[in-house]
Amino acid sequence: MQNFIAQSFFRDINSRELNGFRVKKRPYIVDERPESSQLGAVSVEHNGKTSPPMALSFCKSNENAHILAVTDEAGYISLYNTRLKFPSSSTYQQNTEKCRILEWVAHDNAIFDICWIKDDNRILTASGDQSIKVWDAQKRKCVGALMGHTGSVKTISSHPTNHDILVSGSRDGSFALWDLRCSENSSHRLSISSVATVHEAHVSPCRRRLRRRKAASMSITSVLYLRDEVSIATAGAVDSVLKFWDTRNLKRSVIQTSSHPDTSDEKERRLHGVSSLSQDLNGVYISASCMDSRIYLYSILQLDNGPVKTFSGCQIDSFFVKSSISPDASHMLSGSSDGNAYVWQVNKPHLDPMLLKSHDGEVTAVDWCPSEMGKVATSADDFTVRFWNIQGCCYSNSRSPSSIRRRVMAVPSIERKRLFIDEDLTSLKNNSEICPQGAVSNIHSPKPTIASETTTPESQRSRYSSNFRLKENLDKTPEAASRSPSSVLNPPSSLKRRTIRDYFLVA
Repeated sequence: MQNFIAQSFFRDINSRELNGFRVKKRPYIVDERPESSQLGAVSVEHNGKTSPPMALSFCKSNENAHILAVTDEAGYISLYNTRLKFPSSSTYQQNTEKCRILEWVAHDNAIFDICWIKDDNRILTASGDQSIKVWDAQKRKCVGALMGHTGSVKTISSHPTNHDILVSGSRDGSFALWDLRCSENSSHRLSISSVATVHEAHVSPCRRRLRRRKAASMSITSVLYLRDEVSIATAGAVDSVLKFWDTRNLKRSVIQTSSHPDTSDEKERRLHGVSSLSQDLNGVYISASCMDSRIYLYSILQLDNGPVKTFSGCQIDSFFVKSSISPDASHMLSGSSDGNAYVWQVNKPHLDPMLLKSHDGEVTAVDWCPSEMGKVATSADDFTVRFWNIQGCCYSNSRSPSSIRRRVMAVPSIERKRLFIDEDLTSLKNNSEICPQGAVSNIHSPKPTIASETTTPESQRSRYSSNFRLKENLDKTPEAASRSPSSVLNPPSSLKRRTIRDYFLVA
């Protein structure tokens, strides 16, 4: 029987070769949809009492990226190990007891935002008690209290490189800059006052005359410290406008954009507020969740043109529903008021999003794991936090739009002409300096062919050289440098950074 199978096998191969038979290849599916699977779920409860989660954040370092911090309405901070395996037969309460590492009471009020800093050794919390606290994550000890807001602190964001500096936004309509190295006085070393505060950051001049407006209408809902290390993005509940500020001159915003930049109707432009902002790892894109149930994606290079992409399908009925762009800017994750979480492909926003179904209440906070591929976390009003694995969805090996920070600029045509005009033995001299003589002598090549020398008329030579000098002088101006795409995030060293206008294109 084995001989018959072997003979049939080789005979089949021989017939393919003689008759030219080709095996039909499997089709390559370009738009293959990613699949999701739920890794586990935990219940947010303390001493038998459940509490709705408010914010969550994965650790930023690779070695601790599996640890998730969750805050809730009762003022607790809970740390969970998301790498553990959760049996399908176990309950949410059993999963909580199994994977919860630490928990402690951080505030006497709800904690609206949380942020890891200093290699995951410190935690920042923003609370409804109008304060921001700095915590030692291992000792569960408060090492600093930032006081100064007169309303609930809704959002915080740390400096991208210097974690002693942060920005916060409050329900009182202001955002403030803080430096953890500046204490108020020696008697209260834990108390820290703000370095600078901007009041009524998202209130129009006409509304400033109306002093009896509700505080919620001017609340700052989200702040971001941008990757250029000097810029801040803010959004509020009053409108869909995103404002960008220079931390060295906070008298007024430098530039602003909205979801309807071409609309002349002021009422339509300010119809919906923004619930959250997020940025990718390279800081090229900023996403904004709007109360019109859409998520708008802005490019730092094209702020004047409004959003470059729009994602729809989710339901955003409250400011607790957040969204987050993946670190590589390839996918968008958002909560929803319909009890589902949504995942879009950034380069294909027109396709139907992938749904993460399991929650029984409004899905609010979401977050991407920075190092473990495809892992995300979602929280909802059903008092649970769920962990998901989105296979083939994110962190692809292909280059994402935000992975290209430095663009290689082609040599101008005039410069190319100059290179051909002035070409001489200098290039040969440079090559001989780079390559040692021993290395060159080991290469046996035939006798080179000497090409006929061509020259350029003197009149054209002078014209090309003069045009190039003019172009070279123009390229040295700050205005020309600011037009370069690379000057937004990586400005040339010759460009002096006077204001934020050196980073953003201002009409």
